[in-house]
Amino acid sequence: QVQLVESGGGLVQPGGSLRLSCAASGSIFSSYVMAWYRQAPEKQREFVAFSTSGGTTSVSDSLKGRFAISRDNAKKTMYLQMNNLKPEDTAVYYCNARRDKDDYWGQGTQVTVSS
Repeated sequence: QVQLVESGGGLVQPGGSLRLSCAASGSIFSSYVMAWYRQAPEKQREFVAFSTSGGTTSVSDSLKGRFAISRDNAKKTMYLQMNNLKPEDTAVYYCNARRDKDDYWGQGTQVTVSS
């Protein structure tokens, strides 16, 4: 089993940056597909980015150029670097780990972009 804990959220002004972290514990981290999702108030959860065990990464088309995903398998940690943040990026950001039938979620970290 995998336990996921997100951190790094907070209040940031438009144009600012944040780096989110997702620390995993439990089963082998490196074999999981890791991903970030977000959910804004009164909206459905949406995909942000993923990173495979083989090193493939992908970011949602609407966020490319501003967001980047990375992972450190030795530290069992995944990151989301968010630059040039906009008010519409305000959401709870969730970490996800998936492998075969295993599907784990963290509790989320709040990101608020406001002046």
